[in-house]
Amino acid sequence: MLREIFIKNFAIIEELRIGFSEGLTILSGETGAGKSIIISAVTILLGGRADSGMIRTGADTAELEAFFDIDPDGAAGRILAEQGYEETSQLVIRRILSAGNRHRIYINGRMTTMTLLAAITENIAGISGQHEHLKLLRESEHQKILDQFGGLTDLRCDLQACHAKILPEIKNLDDLKKARESQIEQTELLSSEKNEIEEAALLPGEDETLHQELLRLKNAEALYQGVGSGVEVLYNREGAISDQLSLVKKDIEKAAGIDPSLSDAARSLDEALFRLQDIAHQLRSYLDTIAFDPARVETIEARMHVINRLKRKYGPSLADVFTRLDRIQEELAGTLNIAERIRNVEAGLDALHEQIVQLSRELTKKRRQAADRLAQKMEKELTSLNMPDTKFDVVFRRNEPRPETPAYLRDNDVAITENGAEQPVFMISPNIGEERKPLSKIASGGELSRVILALKAILANTEPVETMIFDEVDAGIGGKTAAVVGKKLAGLAGSSQVICITHLAQIARFGDHHLKIEKYVADGRTATRITSLSDAARIEETARMIGGQTITETSRAHAAELLAGTTGKN
Repeated sequence: MLREIFIKNFAIIEELRIGFSEGLTILSGETGAGKSIIISAVTILLGGRADSGMIRTGADTAELEAFFDIDPDGAAGRILAEQGYEETSQLVIRRILSAGNRHRIYINGRMTTMTLLAAITENIAGISGQHEHLKLLRESEHQKILDQFGGLTDLRCDLQACHAKILPEIKNLDDLKKARESQIEQTELLSSEKNEIEEAALLPGEDETLHQELLRLKNAEALYQGVGSGVEVLYNREGAISDQLSLVKKDIEKAAGIDPSLSDAARSLDEALFRLQDIAHQLRSYLDTIAFDPARVETIEARMHVINRLKRKYGPSLADVFTRLDRIQEELAGTLNIAERIRNVEAGLDALHEQIVQLSRELTKKRRQAADRLAQKMEKELTSLNMPDTKFDVVFRRNEPRPETPAYLRDNDVAITENGAEQPVFMISPNIGEERKPLSKIASGGELSRVILALKAILANTEPVETMIFDEVDAGIGGKTAAVVGKKLAGLAGSSQVICITHLAQIARFGDHHLKIEKYVADGRTATRITSLSDAARIEETARMIGGQTITETSRAHAAELLAGTTGKN
């Protein structure tokens, strides 16, 4: 139940605190006093869209706050517990509006998201105003209302869950069938690529090895001359470095016989001479490997051509070619079991199709049963709301399948959507002799207000909303009709907290509490205040609602009589 709202720097409201109680609370005031601003503030607190344009001129931020009593075991309490909030019977919602639409949301002091706010407020309060009128004109809302009335929400959720499982499986099946259609061509392509790579009999690093060999073969003459010349200088010719180093070694060895300190130098020269001989041997051996083989050059070039072609096609590196071969083998293995995969998916879809058809048929049957009961109750409620000749009915428009509608989402010649096999449409005939027509094409503003009120009265036991806020419930009505609307609101207030903004004294008289909203000017600025009316002040406000700005003794007497006649909500 809504206990209090606090509004600061919002539109023309500088600061306003409004307390609410159980039963029916009436909000009244002159046009432009700020009633719609209060509704806008409550809408934002319940998760509506916030706009920085609503910040009061001269202020940097606007602050809105609502205080609710909640059942810790109710829907809102359970959501809070799931989100880690401490168990509590109090809910405080706070929204800070800032310039640039950088707004903040707090629930029980913790900053949170719009998603969580909408989830928590869904079941604690609801506003019936122009937006509710527009919603009622949308046929999609008729389905929600009918399912709520019939207690079919869980059944519809089961159908939606089944529908959600079918959709990805249908896509999976389509993808598999497309893969199967191109399987032969794809298999031939993959097999061709596999054979092409395997027939090449590639070796890891072969391209680099062949490149080095080809480089030696093409430069064999230069290599032979260079290395051969080196061997000559080091070892073969007269006066070679090895000969000179040998003479030096002998001289130092003699000197070491005289001076032992030269022994290390002598040994080093001996090691150097040995190393030099080893190098010369290596170079002579290398010379033996140098071949002048044009045929081998052609062979290598041909092999490199094959390797480079495969690298261009599957590379860029030889390692990439081997990776591609592995992938080809995996894909070929996958094509072998595609038929089995298709059979498995089809079997699963057959089971899901049977399930969704059963759910859809059960939902259709129960919707039609609920529709008959709803029509009877609506006609009774509308009669009590001064629409005695109104005929109300629910017709069902079945969902026609489109050419692209999958067989798994059909029940013979009917398409099954996530909401079932049909669209309920509310039909109404407000006057005798008129044909029933869709609600959106026949109802006036006053009739829509009463249709909504009738639905609220019927759904009071099934609708979990604890606080009902009515704006524009008096649109297009007056006199006797206003009185019956007021009485209906009072009846709703017996089971839920009801807050009603009205211009009509015939409705206001039924309020358990009456708040007056006034606009005033202070320090050159327009502001709004709200007053809880005493019995005497309530007579004055009711007189104003009856007679306008000029309040006479007659209007006061009429107001007093009107209020006195409301004892017991008669």
